[in-house]
Amino acid sequence: MPEPVESNSTVLVVMGVSGCGKTTVGATLAKRLGWDYQEGDALHPPANVAKLRAGHPLDDGDREPWLAAIAGWIDACRVRNRPGIVGCSALKRSYRDFLRAGRPQVWFVYLRVPRAELQRRVATRHHAYMPASLLDSQLQALEEPTAAEPRALTIDAAGTISTTVDAILRRLHETNIL
Repeated sequence: MPEPVESNSTVLVVMGVSGCGKTTVGATLAKRLGWDYQEGDALHPPANVAKLRAGHPLDDGDREPWLAAIAGWIDACRVRNRPGIVGCSALKRSYRDFLRAGRPQVWFVYLRVPRAELQRRVATRHHAYMPASLLDSQLQALEEPTAAEPRALTIDAAGTISTTVDAILRRLHETNIL
């Protein structure tokens, strides 16, 4: 658990499976808000990247150092007292619990997209090491946030980037996060 640091700076974890728009939505939202942004995929250790490139899904053990790196980035935002946004699949509740533990400023924004649209998106994009074939394993591992989960918002992200970002901003204002 991180050292307690007094900080009022919100950190949003834009989450969901491959193809939901984490990177584009997160970066666009950060730009609109003037917040720091971190692409979570850039924090994967080389062994994870190699495993994904080979078409093999990550397991919980593979994700531990990656989640620790994301938590480190969040903690650095706290120390600098800067708001931030990080893209991270955060597929399981236990991963989200780890990232929010001792970090009351962390909120999750789950980008929900229908399976058919996800399949269309991953089939038409290029990702450096996340092949479209791994979408099914991510959907199987996904534990969608429920209404009972603390500090988690669900956003319909099937539309354009602009409509998704607008919907997130509305929800952030409605919940007094902004």
